[in-house]
Amino acid sequence: MAMLSRETADALVMLESNARTLLEDNILRFWLDRMQDREQGGFYGRIDGNDRLDPQTDKGCVLNARILWAFSAAYRVLRHPQYLEAATRAKDYVLEHFIDREQGGAYWSLDYQGQPKDTKKQFYALGFMIYGLSEYVRATGDQKALSEAVRLFECVEQHAYDHEYGGYIEATTRDWQPIGDMRLSELDANYPKSQNTHLHILEPYTNLYRVWKDPRLEQALSRLIDVFLDKILNPVTHHLDLFFENDWTRGAGQGESYGHDIEASWLLHEAALVLGDSSIIKKVEPAVVAIAHASEEGLLPTGAMIHERNSDTGYRDADLHWWVQAETVVGFLNIYQHFHDEAALDKALHCYQYITSQLVDRENGEWYWSRRADGSINRDDDKAGFWKCPYHNSRMCLEIMERKKS
Repeated sequence: MAMLSRETADALVMLESNARTLLEDNILRFWLDRMQDREQGGFYGRIDGNDRLDPQTDKGCVLNARILWAFSAAYRVLRHPQYLEAATRAKDYVLEHFIDREQGGAYWSLDYQGQPKDTKKQFYALGFMIYGLSEYVRATGDQKALSEAVRLFECVEQHAYDHEYGGYIEATTRDWQPIGDMRLSELDANYPKSQNTHLHILEPYTNLYRVWKDPRLEQALSRLIDVFLDKILNPVTHHLDLFFENDWTRGAGQGESYGHDIEASWLLHEAALVLGDSSIIKKVEPAVVAIAHASEEGLLPTGAMIHERNSDTGYRDADLHWWVQAETVVGFLNIYQHFHDEAALDKALHCYQYITSQLVDRENGEWYWSRRADGSINRDDDKAGFWKCPYHNSRMCLEIMERKKS
């Protein structure tokens, strides 16, 4: 990172130290102590917003793949044996229970005993399986995990890639046939393509390319970057549009997801940097800066960033979600590190202060799902669950630690 004043240098040192403590003592400790399922295997499916364990909740593919990623990444950086043990536990469980050995791909969910529950193929989930397995490869060199990640990549390319219009569809049935409801969740619009799924295919493809330099993957990653720049990025607002028809006609109104904007800004940059093609980097970097600046529309004086708004309807979700704040820190750190923007560093530090003072649960561990617009803690949503995973927050801490070395 660029050197500024002594005060700024000290602040960055303190940030790194604080992030490591937050990662180990608050986040990972919670998942090690409270979420390992010693009876049925793997990890439990849910602890609710009041810190009550529900041992019979369904187990989600996204949750388990993100657990695999988080402990693999923690082991890669910190080399603590307990993180390797947890990562291997997660890896073994997803390979034994989530992988569909008959049809290929991975199930969306299991019951609490590990039997297939929802067998649809949601390509967002396959992306996270690739992300977790490729990180385990980065941490351990495990060739079985690499083979499984490559097999999932081939499933995505075979069954989700749109050869006519480019990009990837959302979902299919278990046996790769069209499915009526393609939504990722009940909060999403039912369109065949989304920014969110493309972002979380870009992310694992980048990680897989770190350990598997196959020309097919290189081509797919380059194509994905072009999709973001040419189809998903709104050239007028510099926000990322959210939902699309197959031919990339925008659907569901003018939605703006500030968390996805700032997350995409650094993941796009990461993809270009990992590919290492100077022409792609040159093409991507103006968009990286523009998307990050557009996301600032969601920033509050507290340093936190609101979730989203729809400029067509006037709807505004002012909840302060855990994942949005984590991505805000990383996104603006990335702008500071690569573009020497001191104001971006201030935004990252300010948001980090909000996280540690308002979202971190010092008593019970982990982070609250969100603070409401009125400042109250949101206990209606999970502390750990189908969508509340040790991924955005662990990654924020690890990004802080690793970027300090660069």
